[in-house]
Amino acid sequence: MTLKTILATLLLVWTTAANGAVPPRKQLLNDRWQFVLNDSDFTQARPITLPHDWSIEQPFSVTAPAGNEGGYLPTGKGWYRRTLTLGKAYRGKKLRLYFEGVYMNSRVYVNGHAAGGWPYGYSSFWVDITPYAHEGNNEIVVSVDNSAQKNCRWYSGSGIYRPVWLVTTPMTYIDDWSIEVTTPDIHHVELSAQVVSPDGSRRPLKRTLEITNPRLWSPDDPYLYEAELEEPGTDCVKIRYGIRTLRYDATHGLELNGKPLKLNGACVHHDNGLLGAAAYDDAEYRKARLLKEAGFNAVRTSHNPPSEAFLRACDELGLLVIDEAFDGWREKKNDHDYHTLIDTWWLRDLDAMVLRDRLHPSIFCWSIGNEVIERKKIEVIKTAHQMAEHIRSIDGQHRPVTSALAAWDSDWDIYDPLAAEHDIVGYNYLIFKAEGDHERVPDRVMMQTESFPRDAWQNYQATQNHSYILGDFVWTGIDYLGESGIGRYYYEGEVAGESWERPQYPSHAAYCGDIDLTGLRKPISHYRSLLWNGGSAYLAVREPDGYRGQVKTTMWSTWPTTASWTWPGWKGKPIEVEVYSRAPKVRLYLNGELQGEAPTHEMKAVFTLPYQPGLLRAEAGDDRCELQTAGKAVALRLTADRQSLPSDGQSLAYITIEAIDTEGRVVPTCSEALTLCVTGGGDFLAAGNGDIKDEDPYFDNRHHLWQGRALAVLRSNGRHSKTTLCVKGKTLPEVRLVLK
Repeated sequence: MTLKTILATLLLVWTTAANGAVPPRKQLLNDRWQFVLNDSDFTQARPITLPHDWSIEQPFSVTAPAGNEGGYLPTGKGWYRRTLTLGKAYRGKKLRLYFEGVYMNSRVYVNGHAAGGWPYGYSSFWVDITPYAHEGNNEIVVSVDNSAQKNCRWYSGSGIYRPVWLVTTPMTYIDDWSIEVTTPDIHHVELSAQVVSPDGSRRPLKRTLEITNPRLWSPDDPYLYEAELEEPGTDCVKIRYGIRTLRYDATHGLELNGKPLKLNGACVHHDNGLLGAAAYDDAEYRKARLLKEAGFNAVRTSHNPPSEAFLRACDELGLLVIDEAFDGWREKKNDHDYHTLIDTWWLRDLDAMVLRDRLHPSIFCWSIGNEVIERKKIEVIKTAHQMAEHIRSIDGQHRPVTSALAAWDSDWDIYDPLAAEHDIVGYNYLIFKAEGDHERVPDRVMMQTESFPRDAWQNYQATQNHSYILGDFVWTGIDYLGESGIGRYYYEGEVAGESWERPQYPSHAAYCGDIDLTGLRKPISHYRSLLWNGGSAYLAVREPDGYRGQVKTTMWSTWPTTASWTWPGWKGKPIEVEVYSRAPKVRLYLNGELQGEAPTHEMKAVFTLPYQPGLLRAEAGDDRCELQTAGKAVALRLTADRQSLPSDGQSLAYITIEAIDTEGRVVPTCSEALTLCVTGGGDFLAAGNGDIKDEDPYFDNRHHLWQGRALAVLRSNGRHSKTTLCVKGKTLPEVRLVLK
């Protein structure tokens, strides 16, 4: 599609500010875009609202070029367009567009002029449109090219998947990414930035604050301060920050605000499950909240910088963050991955991460890479050194630098020079080497940057028993799209092996998360939280081998285990029950009869008994937990995560759909087909369940329950009216939920 064709078609017009009104410094430009897929003409465009991921809007396909890695969803090219109408108030102003994330190879045109763009799809970037904009209507066109596949080892999504902003300032302005907050001590806060003059020259701007009784930021008390940094007569920027101290060494471990802290961490990818890569603020906040509620106190953004909304959520909720830049460096993992960009873009991409994110108190560590392929080449040390030194030169908080190191042979020791370039050495699946490494390099500080879910106990013990191991980050916190089939269990006769060995279609996602695609915590999540945080006993049941087939597990999987005592057809046959508890002993009762008493080993008691329907109860010290056999499904239950849906065009509502019996118990055997309808102030956005093999597309309003459960997501459409969701089953009666 040529620029002549682009300019030939009129756009919807949106006025950013009335003539004469003072425009705000920062305006969200997420509405009133038009979009066409591939090289279609804009006469075929459809209106869309950002954030937008066009890949998730299409059906799963076994022939999709992104394949296993990309979740069997199509990629391709896309074009976006909107009109920006500028009134008299914008005369003589500096006008910049701020793109939080476009995947990938974006180019931005303003009134037909090439104004900017960025190749790496995970970096935020600025586009100065001052030379090309004028009073009246201005056409903004963005091209996005995600057609070169494969370029990622997980689901990337395609399009302008994060928000876009118009930033309006005087011609002399404060550079947003020059702003720093440093704390020489907890009573003195120094705010600094650079003021940019119309000729491009820069001069420093500083402000010092004294705080008598500072309230320190921590995961338990994530307190945030706000301040303003002003250049009199020109520009003013609001800053949110936290005050904390961080210390680490091999003797004392990690100390936050002078107190020892072990990291119970989770790795996460950037997608939002049923929504694909679209980074709605509410979706990003929910992701952080789910991790926090699951007992994690830290997160690693694998393997790219996350959205700003996610980092804000971590600031507010109290999650420490490893902010990671890249998956790989100069040797490829896929034909079109970052190795094609590193030589010309690594410095700018590191700047985009660190300068954007260094104000966040949640970030305690920077990561420059993950399992780089060239780790046995001497050049890798130079690359690590250059990246680490550059980060240290621009981060005034002096956060440590890490990367995730790995080896699949006996050559681990030869990486000592590479490890020495890091302040904290990241171990992927290799913390069992920690004791020997500590003897060889006593001052090395370590953390396990990836671990297998099934090794929860061993990893917990390793971190507790060794001061030089700061923590563990499980792979992963939440199930994610792409890397299809990793962490799955399967049955005899199904496609065997791991995701990198062969196609795993119809699997389109990973099942290694503590939390599934709908936000439901799996039993492994409750076990892990019990280890790290304590809490009440939890009762779970292992699927009997042969119940649905002979169970096969994979490297990242755990045995299929659920909080269910509903196993029709298994009466009288043996079944295993697990009770997670810190109590020394556990008693198990079935229908009031004692089945046995067992000691806890690794904070877990295991029982084998003949299955009988009824009430299963465990007693562990003062704790009581129970499961009861569900009856026939008679109704659907809808539970929303909010009572009202603001008419802002951006807010989301997540509604859990469950099949229940007459007593209100979830019926895990129900796989009812559902039809959803939304009216009023919200639109249907997505629906799905936790089954990574379900081929129904998420954009379809027809879906079915899995293990008695599904999830629907609604988005505000901007209308000031109530929103009604109607859900009807194939046999179960219609039920409605109304949001104010």
